[in-house]
Order: sequence, then structure tokens, then C-alpha cells
Amino acid sequence: MNVCVSPNQLYARLTSRQIASTPKSLAALRADLKPTRILQSQRRRFSGPVFQRHHFPVSKRSIRTMATEVPKAEYRQLGKSGLRVSVPILGAMSIGDKRWQKWVIEEDEALPLLKAAYDRGLNTWDTANVYSNGASEEIIGKAIKKYNIPRHKLVICTKCCGTVREGNSPEVLALQDIDKTVDYVNQRGLSRQAIFAAVNASLARLDTLYIDLLQIHRFDKTVPIEETMKALHDLVESGKVHYIGASSMWAYQFATMQFCAEKNGWTKFVSMQNVYNLLYREEEREMNKFCLETGVGLIPWGPLSQGQLARPHHVSGSTERSTGKPAVPEADVKIITHVEELAKKKDWKMSHVALAWLAHKGVSSPICGFSNVARMDEALEARGKELTEEDVKYLEDGYLPKTVFGHG
Repeated sequence: MNVCVSPNQLYARLTSRQIASTPKSLAALRADLKPTRILQSQRRRFSGPVFQRHHFPVSKRSIRTMATEVPKAEYRQLGKSGLRVSVPILGAMSIGDKRWQKWVIEEDEALPLLKAAYDRGLNTWDTANVYSNGASEEIIGKAIKKYNIPRHKLVICTKCCGTVREGNSPEVLALQDIDKTVDYVNQRGLSRQAIFAAVNASLARLDTLYIDLLQIHRFDKTVPIEETMKALHDLVESGKVHYIGASSMWAYQFATMQFCAEKNGWTKFVSMQNVYNLLYREEEREMNKFCLETGVGLIPWGPLSQGQLARPHHVSGSTERSTGKPAVPEADVKIITHVEELAKKKDWKMSHVALAWLAHKGVSSPICGFSNVARMDEALEARGKELTEEDVKYLEDGYLPKTVFGHG
């Protein structure tokens, strides 16, 4: 019958006896009597079921049970901040109410999609108060509650600046009408009043106590920069917001806001969400250079140019958002063809080439919207794929400057 003796008990018994003189050194004797050394010897000596069950759960099944499943998503530092975000970031502009935009997926489809994202380690979700007039934020809040997702395991990013229409109507308000009504006069822009109101409303829709990353959606030239930056700083100090970022604007506007915060000892932006992809590289002239030089993380929207970089140029898009687009310029056709050729050469998906190019250019994480799990998995499969300098030069060959768009 096998007797189960713990390593510490065996160690005590052996050390209490007189040890016979042997050629071994004192250090070697002490090493032999260490619990870890005894454990190794006892594995060989005791093979009984009692001893194995209580002391050595080494079956393959046990090891599989104890191991943590490796997520498909990877995580990167957001610029020089301490915040880590998933790659890619899930873009929730496509989640909400079809009355807002026809290509939006509604709650019944969106909830399981968000669960699938979390299960794959894609834990960073980007939304905005204006997406589907708040419905996007509400669905994210419902997903967290429905699937019992621990709040601290998610990175929720939202935005303020635009106006959310009151009531259940998804219609977008005309900007020229907003300032003329008592209901919306202080509910848009980047004044202290508007920012605080927007954050409180977003917290209610998300059903959460804090926002991980609050981004200003556009620059507001009607409000003093000091007022905006102090309001954002106070939100961070209050705990309602952990980090702040900005979205599409001119580089001089962004730099001015950063310098204002630095001068006054206030919280600075840690991220810039601008449009950036192989077909639109205008941000390389100023914004991207400034951000990379100062440690601001780049989290671009439109990384695949609404699917143009994910399929041959002669193939129509399969989603409502990608159909009905104007003719593709000849210069863009050349770049798309290069993406297709390089993808075939490397046996990659075209989207993987486009996403790998962004990583090569210093992007922290691209924001990708998904209409189904298959597209999500395709984006996640780009993990670890890298391009050479020669590949990058080939992809960029033929690019022609474009008119700047996306700025407020």
C-alpha cells in the first residue's frame, strides 16, 4: 500500500535523523533534502492513485483544464500611455438602429456579435454618443449586462461633440437648426456644459460608472481651448473618465490643445482617431508625424477604406455600406491591385496586407467595424503578419494626393 507523505513532512523526518557520512559535499546533501528535489524523487517512487490524485494532478486533461485559453486578439500600448488596447478595436458605428443608416446591424444581431468579440479577446470597443442617436452605446451597455462581462475587462471608448436627438427618433439634426432651439442650444460642441452633459448621458446609456477613453469627435472653434481642456481634465480627476483622446481635425488644432494642457498641468490626449489607410495617406503630412513624435497613439478609422482594400477592385462590396460608391480613381486601382498581388504572393487575405501596412506605419490599433463573426475572425487572423520595407514601397507606389476630408 502506498503511503502519502507530504514533502515538508518527509523533509522534517529526514533532517531529524543522523545523516551518514558520504562522499557528497554538505551543499549537495542540503540540495537533496530540499522539498522540490524530494517532490521529484517521490513522483518516481509513489505511483498509487491516492498520492497522484492529491499531490500530482498531471494528467493531460488536468493540464488542459488549468491552462488559460489564449485569445485571438493581441494587445498593444496606446501610444506612450499605460492603456493597452486590443488589435483591432471593434468599431460600433455599425451597431444601432437601421433607421439611422441602412447598413447598421440592430440589437438582435449586435449582442451576439459583441459576445463573440469578447470571447476572442477583442475587448476594446469604440462608439460615440451620436451613433444611431445613442442606440450604439445602449446596445453595448446591454451586452455587458446580458453576458455578465466584467467591466474592468473591457476598454470602452466613446466620443462627445455632436448632438443626440431627444426621443426615439434616429434622424440626424441639421446643425443650422440646433442653436435655434431651446432643447439643444447647450447640448452640442465642446463647452464645459455640453461635455459634462454628454458624458453623463453616455454613462447612463452604457450603464457604467466610467469611460475608459473619452474622445472629442471634432474640433470646436466656437469654444476657448482652455475651457475644453479644463473640462476634460476635471472629468479625469472625477473618475468618470480615465483617458482622453481626439478625432479628425487639423494637426495645428490638435497640437494647440495638447500644448494648452501641458502648459497648465492638465490631462493630455493619449490618442488620435483619424482616417488613414493605403488609399488615403494625407494624415502622414502633419498629424501622424506629430503623434508618433509625441507618443500619441494612432487608432485610425476606415483602415480598409470601406472594404476597397479587402477585395479586388472589380468585385462589388457585399455590405450595404460598401455598395453604390463612385468609380475608383485609376491611382487607387493600381494600389488595390498591388495589395491583391502581394496577398497572393504571401498567401494572405487582402485585408491582412492592408492591416499589416498600418502596423508597419506605427499605428497602435485600427478601428474595424464588423457585420458578422466571419469578418471579425478574418481581421484577427492578421495577427503577427509583417511586411518588409520592399513590400511597403511596392504598396505605396503610385499614390496621388487627395483632398482632405473628415475634419470638422
